[in-house]
Amino acid sequence: MAEAERIIGTPDIPDAEGTGGPEDEVRGETVGDTGADTDRAEAPGKGKRKIMVLFAVAVVAYLLDLSSKMIVVAKLEHQQPIEIFGEWLRFDAIRNAGAAFGIGEAFTVIFTAIAATVIVVIARLARKLYSLPWAIALGLLLGGALGNLTDRIFRSPGLFKGAVVDFIAPAHFAVFNLADSAIVCGGILIVILSFKGLDPDGTVHKD
Repeated sequence: MAEAERIIGTPDIPDAEGTGGPEDEVRGETVGDTGADTDRAEAPGKGKRKIMVLFAVAVVAYLLDLSSKMIVVAKLEHQQPIEIFGEWLRFDAIRNAGAAFGIGEAFTVIFTAIAATVIVVIARLARKLYSLPWAIALGLLLGGALGNLTDRIFRSPGLFKGAVVDFIAPAHFAVFNLADSAIVCGGILIVILSFKGLDPDGTVHKD
């Protein structure tokens, strides 16, 4: 028996406190490190997907606004308004030098700077974006801001002073465009998310 034990070897026996041998310690460290590495690997991928949603929504909003303005300028400007729902809703092309819904026409350059600042802030915030609803909201804001900023830069009367093309004219309300609509919808969604306690990084807090 003694000779057999000498050849085969004596197996490791856990001590009274229940701690394993060196192999167990190495095996436990390996498993723990793997889990941590997995979490770290998944987090950037998850964030990237939300950034892609943000820019996809922004591109769609921007292209819809840009194409609608091109059509309005080519087909509707200097023409009679088109009635969509009688007197309740018409398409009527106008040039707006102010902010959304015709507010503050004397501050075109200031509104241009504000739109550019909004774009920069959203781009910086996108690096910490893990929430899908926030990605949609910020995408709407970004697309709308880019749409009106394009008019400010490229349309007459000049650089950073261009008048925005508006054409959606509800009864008893200011004339606006799709970029204005995207900005308002994004803003409303942000207010709702803030009341719900949802942060852009995906965490939820309750006051």
